[in-house]
Formats: sequence, structure tokens, C-alpha cells
Amino acid sequence: MRLVFAISSVSVFLVAGSDVCAADSPATKPNVILVMTDDQGYGDLSCHGNPVLKTPHLDQLHAEAVRFTDFHVSPFCTPTRAALMTGNNPGYTGAYRTSSGRTMMHPDEKTVAHLFGENGYATGMIGKWHLGDNAPHRPQDRGFQDVVWHRCGGIGQASDYWGNDYFDDTYERNGEFEKFEGYCTDVWFREGIRFVEENKDKPFFLYLALNAPHGPYHVPEEWAAPYQNNKDVANANFYGMVANIDHNMGILRERLDELGLAENTILIFMTDNGTSGGGKFPTLDAEPTIGYNAGMRGRKSTVYEGGQRVPFFIHWPKGGLDGGRDVDTLAAHIDVLPTLANLCGIEVSEEYRPDGVSLRVLLEGKGKWARHHLVEQYHAGAYGKAFPLEPYDYTVVMTERWRLVNSDGERLFEIEKDPAQRKNVAGEHPEVVARLRALYDPFWEKVSPRLTPVRIDLGNPAENPTVLCSQDWYLPTGNPPWNFNSIKKLPKVTGPWMVDVKEAGRYRITLRQFPVEADMPVVAERAKVEIAGKTAEKPVEPGSKGVVFELDLPAGPTELVTWLYDEKGKAGGAYFTEVELRVCSKNPLAAESK
Repeated sequence: MRLVFAISSVSVFLVAGSDVCAADSPATKPNVILVMTDDQGYGDLSCHGNPVLKTPHLDQLHAEAVRFTDFHVSPFCTPTRAALMTGNNPGYTGAYRTSSGRTMMHPDEKTVAHLFGENGYATGMIGKWHLGDNAPHRPQDRGFQDVVWHRCGGIGQASDYWGNDYFDDTYERNGEFEKFEGYCTDVWFREGIRFVEENKDKPFFLYLALNAPHGPYHVPEEWAAPYQNNKDVANANFYGMVANIDHNMGILRERLDELGLAENTILIFMTDNGTSGGGKFPTLDAEPTIGYNAGMRGRKSTVYEGGQRVPFFIHWPKGGLDGGRDVDTLAAHIDVLPTLANLCGIEVSEEYRPDGVSLRVLLEGKGKWARHHLVEQYHAGAYGKAFPLEPYDYTVVMTERWRLVNSDGERLFEIEKDPAQRKNVAGEHPEVVARLRALYDPFWEKVSPRLTPVRIDLGNPAENPTVLCSQDWYLPTGNPPWNFNSIKKLPKVTGPWMVDVKEAGRYRITLRQFPVEADMPVVAERAKVEIAGKTAEKPVEPGSKGVVFELDLPAGPTELVTWLYDEKGKAGGAYFTEVELRVCSKNPLAAESK
């Protein structure tokens, strides 16, 4: 990868009292901009009652939009993104954890980008992807035509470009690394506006997925300054990151107005899970002792309300979705794809099989709403306690009235009377517990067969060589080394990458402990690699910055495992491993000529 430096259509039904608008031609098709922040909770907005944080531009959008006040996502990053992209429950997609080789969707999953691209839309993805760093799982492999993104689950994590720290970073643009100037959130909005400007004369779909306010909590000082030395603020930098997002939302909306696009653009604002830094929580599932959580219990990484109930604002003036109105019906991330397709006059074929449903009847404020419950499962819990996964563990079954939570014990809450989920009433309503538990069974029956490994391609022409990172080791429990604080300690652990050799041939496999950009030697005495029934071993030369093996591999699914042994014979894996197809068996000259 080269481093570049650079500074049968469905009619749309509108809200009650408005005219019906058919989105069946490029001139009438609405544009879509979906903005999703990372780790910002329901209470991290002044329009939701936060007494300290100031978000005037998001408050204005809230005042003008249709607001879903009981909207639910997954308790953390990857699964929400998988559901958003496909309309399916995350476990079904295969992407249900944030590391350990479980961040990638099954190849047969089609995305909202495929859907809109196939129907004449320009599709763009800017920011955080977190659904796979390698082919065939990157955003450009999943239907997005124009992408600018960072790898891994956060800027500065292991598979992200070496040295990134939120400021003047190197990101990937359409398959090539490029140096950018400025703070990450400012860059993402600037690139999003660039995409809008380049596609203003055609319908477009923009997925603007911010990495902020995810930790580490880096932000220019001027944004955090208003929140410093305030006893009611748990993390001034976190609030500063949200304030910066709000500022950029104002710039985006102003530019849409200037371009004459605001009227016929569906603009969505949402977040991917509950707060991470908006409060001080004694435990993950507690109420905060400092900060504001909108009266809810729990934070990111729990199935309590504070972990997975989030803001969802949708604004579309031409479609009548304006004026400010609350919808208090249960809705979820799985509903976004079918809803947007419905509003934009796009038929969703059987290839997509969405678990979600269109929210159109709720947006209209008329018609019959058929769904009466939702199921959310946080597979293996907050710390990935054990795989394989078990039914019922870390689940919540939701209705308008009830929440049946199974997280270290089964508890029932009457959510309308007890929004903070303080009183367990399971003993008083055993019949409700039984009824809600039965609603879980069809969910598990569909999801569980798909909780299987998703493989990374080797020898795929779209990405050759492939650079693998230890975050994708497929471990039976917990997380592999996924950040440099861990990797710098050279932990004595290894695991398999689940891979699919696309072409039989000779492969060069290079083992490292740090990415090639770090220019650091391998600290080991001996190296070993095992793949497709083949094992190779050799000493590590002093000062070597990569241990190279060449092996002839057959095509097909397999596992790749590496070992780097120290002078005491203890082994950790090669946290970064490059695999390059050098000679194809079918065409010996093809790969070497690249």
C-alpha cells in the first residue's frame, strides 16, 4: 500500500397531514447522511437534560427532527455497526465482539451500501469502520465506493497506522494510506463535506461514523477547557470531544443549506452504545455517582438501559420529518436499513433478509405497528468470559412495559415505572418472566448457527499482501493483544488467524512484533509458523526486523499460527504478520509481476 501525503420501487409515505412523495427518480430521491458517534450516551446531550454539557447544534437538530426516545443498539462498537449495515442481529452477521477475530461479517451479508449503490446512489464511508481491516471485510469491499477510514476499533489501536494519536494522522483513502492535517473529528467532517460536494448532483448515501468520543480522550484544549475543574464532570476531555462534534454538526448543516441540499436530505444522528466517559460508575451496571446518565442504570458494555438506549434523531424536511416530535415506541439499530430503503423508494430483496422492520408507520404517526418486543444479547459479556457462547447469557428481552435482564442473574423491571431499573419484580410476575423468556428462543434459534468463524482472505487480488494483526487471533476466551500498551510488553500468548487461502501457490510469510512502519527489530531467538498442515521453523537473526518464511499453500480455509520464542523458550505470537502471494499455481507469473 503506497503512502500519499496530502493536506420495483416503493413510494415514500410521509407523516400524517403531508402529501405523498414518490422517490422514484434521481431528481426526487432523497440523499442520506447517517452520523454516528462512538461511546456517546443518551445523557451526553444538553437537549436530553445534561446540566453541564453544551450542544447547541445538536439541540437544534433535536428541536427540528423526529426523535425516537426508546431506541436501542448493542452495548458496544462492532455489533451495533454490523446491525446498522445489514439490518440483522449482530450474532447472525458474525460480527459480535470488538476483537478476537469476531469483528467481521459473514461474506454473504449484504450491506446498506450495496443496497443503495445498486439503486443509483453514490456511497461514502468516513471514519470508524470496525468490521474488519482486511479483504473481504473492508468498507470498500462491502459496497462503499468512496472511503476514508482508520483501522481497528479506535485510533492508535494495534492495527491502526503506527503513530496515530488523533492529530495529523495517517488514514486509509480507497486503499492507500494518506497523511491528513488536523484533529480526527474535524478531518472526518471535512471529508464528509467533500463527499457531499462531489456528489451534490446525484443521490448519495454518506455513512459518517466518528471515532469520538471513544477513548483515549484526546481533544484540542479549547474544547475541554469549559469543563475543567467542575465537580459534576467525570471527564472534561470527553465532554470536550462531544462539544467538538456538536460544532462540526453545525458546520455540516450550514454547508447542506448553502448547497441547497438540506431540504431533501435525510439526516440521522445516533450513537453506537451507552456512555463511556460521561459519568463515574462504581460498576458497569450501576448508576453514576458523578455525571449525568438521563436517569438510567449502566454504561457502555451492559444490557441495562444506560448501556444500549441511545439518541436517534431523523430529519427530512421535504419528507415531512421535521417540526420536532417524539416517538416513544421501541425501535432499534436493525430497523435503520429497512427504514431508509422504504423512505428512499428502494425495494429490499430476499438477499438482505433483515431482522429489522421499517419504522415508516411510526414516522407517519398512523397505521398499525406490528412488532411488540426486541431481544438484545451481549455475547459472552463485557470481558468475553467464555466461548462458545451460551443461550440467555447477557441478554435483555424488551417490551414497551418490561425489561427481562439476564446478566449475572435474571431480573425483571417494569421500565415505565422504574426507568433506573432499581427494583427487581421477577418474583411478583413469574408469568411475565416465562413469557419474555420464551420470546428469546426464536432469536437464539436463528442467531446461534451463525456464531461461527469468519475468515480473512489470503492471496486476494484486492489486498496482496495481507497484513494481519493479533487483535484478530481467534481465542476461546477474553481478548488477544489489541493495543500497543499490551504489545510493547511482548505478552507470551498466541492464537490462530482464521484465514481462507484464495489461490494455491507460494506465499511469503513475514513475522514481526511491531508493524513495518515502526522499523523495530524482532526480539526473539527462534520463530515458527504453522498453516495448512505445514510447519516451518528457523532462528531469528540478530537485528532482524522481520522473519521471512516461504511456503507452498493449497487453496481453502485454514488457520495460521505463529510463535516467537525468547531465550528462555517462552513464546508469544508475531503480533503483526504479512502474508503475500508470490507465485500462483495456476499462473506462476501473475503474482510475482505485481
